[in-house]
Amino acid sequence: MAKFPRKDRGRKREKPSAPDDRRKPRFSPELSVLYEDDALVVLDKPAGLLAVPIKGSRVPSALSLLIERLKRKRQQAMVVHRIDRFASGALVFAKTAPDRHNLIQQFLAHTPVRQYLAVVRGRLSADAGTLVHYFRREGTVQQMRTARDPRAARAELRYNVERFFRDATVVRVELVTGLQNQIRAQFAATGHPIIGDRKYHRREAREPLIDRVALHAAALQFVHPRTGERVSIQCKLPADIQHLIRELSRAKPARG
Repeated sequence: MAKFPRKDRGRKREKPSAPDDRRKPRFSPELSVLYEDDALVVLDKPAGLLAVPIKGSRVPSALSLLIERLKRKRQQAMVVHRIDRFASGALVFAKTAPDRHNLIQQFLAHTPVRQYLAVVRGRLSADAGTLVHYFRREGTVQQMRTARDPRAARAELRYNVERFFRDATVVRVELVTGLQNQIRAQFAATGHPIIGDRKYHRREAREPLIDRVALHAAALQFVHPRTGERVSIQCKLPADIQHLIRELSRAKPARG
């Protein structure tokens, strides 16, 4: 009698994932909302999630996920500002065009208070300071220039040291201007790149304690576009940066 291959009974075969699906980062559609009303939404954006979509790509973004969420309430989501893809923290979206216009004017005037927590390589020489550089964007990277370059943009930030480690420093940074990658580029320019920032310091790709740039948008203050009252947002450190800080604190202090 001929033998036939035994069939698996009651077991459904899973369809193999398309190569593109395996490479796509997966994010939960359940967004973490820090503040919401009829005028605006503030999200706690996870590291790795784009703030806005890349043209021609189906990779999810904070904006696309929020649009889907607000459809159920017949509301819109509109971009106000951005934070880096591999940074995390507070990100604002408006729900109407007038509210968006009001908020964008505030960001253009640099009136919102934007504070970040960053863990940088090495020990900074001062407990507080102001950094001023000039950069010209080349592709997706900020290249350092001088004030004499007519195409260069001025970048300024203030920082305060929160904690020193053997070969790292936790700093609270307040943006004065708002260039793309500004905090990353400025600290790299001083010789103290942000830990995990392989874009501005290739050797950070070998950092085993964190797999992304250790930068978090921790606090944000702005004027509400309708009430005129100040809105203050706090966004706690995510687990991966907390882990990095714990591990750095266990390192033995340098002698002398």
